[in-house]
Amino acid sequence: MSTTNSTDARPDDAPEGGRRGLLRFGRRRPEAGSPALAATVRRRSKQRRRVANVAGLMAALVLTGVGYSALAPGASAADDPQSYNSAVDAGRDIYTRSCITCHGSNLQGVSKRGPSLIGVGSAAVYFQVHTGRMPLVRQQAQADERPSLFSDEQVDQLMAYIQANGGGPTLPSGDLRDGDLAQGGELFRLNCAQCHNFVGEGGALSSGKRAPSLGEANDLTIYSAMLSGPENMPVFGDNQLNPSEKRSIINYVQTIKAQADPGGAGIGRVGPVAEGLVIWTVGIGVLLFGIFWMGTKA
Repeated sequence: MSTTNSTDARPDDAPEGGRRGLLRFGRRRPEAGSPALAATVRRRSKQRRRVANVAGLMAALVLTGVGYSALAPGASAADDPQSYNSAVDAGRDIYTRSCITCHGSNLQGVSKRGPSLIGVGSAAVYFQVHTGRMPLVRQQAQADERPSLFSDEQVDQLMAYIQANGGGPTLPSGDLRDGDLAQGGELFRLNCAQCHNFVGEGGALSSGKRAPSLGEANDLTIYSAMLSGPENMPVFGDNQLNPSEKRSIINYVQTIKAQADPGGAGIGRVGPVAEGLVIWTVGIGVLLFGIFWMGTKA
């Protein structure tokens, strides 16, 4: 029975084995220099290049991640909740000692003493405290600029406390002079020159007030003034002047301060009044001297 079964199975298996043998026999290796061999080499070369490109991309991504994790700065104090809370607590102590009398225990302000600080933000605190205008020495038409009573760290702590409890505009980061110089000049002449003069020298206002000179103002002082609108100055929010336009104005102000006067003496850079006064005083004086000299000679 087993012999018969194996004999009966051979006729069915033989054609399949024969076909396999024919297929194997038909797959001959391409001859050297033939088009088929060249196509095979090109195909394998493309596959190797694809694998190499993928491997190179993966290696670049890994190296980028490792490099960023190694070189990226650590979390700042504002990102560290514990450090930020410590700054807020220290700012509360400074506020209690130096500000609460005029601005109230809850930043609500005190009638006939000081305005509310709710919504002014850290920008207003920086401008007023960093420039020494606050704490106010006495009630007067305008707070005078003077050396700050607080260190930079204390100013930051007071800013953190006011920002945490009152909210409002915050100070920007990055290069504040990264703006278009020509656009900054146009915007300054349109929005600022009426009070601060064309080159930021300042000028007199009504009711005993004045627009201060920008000669000693740093970038953050100018930016925070635009955000908070101190004294008679209007508030220039992002709807009036976007951050890029504010940077352009700062670039113009700081550039014009560093430029030399092409005509000689700047005469305070206060415009045609001083120049006209010099012309009349010197010019008329020279003419009178010439008249008298010619009269004596005659």
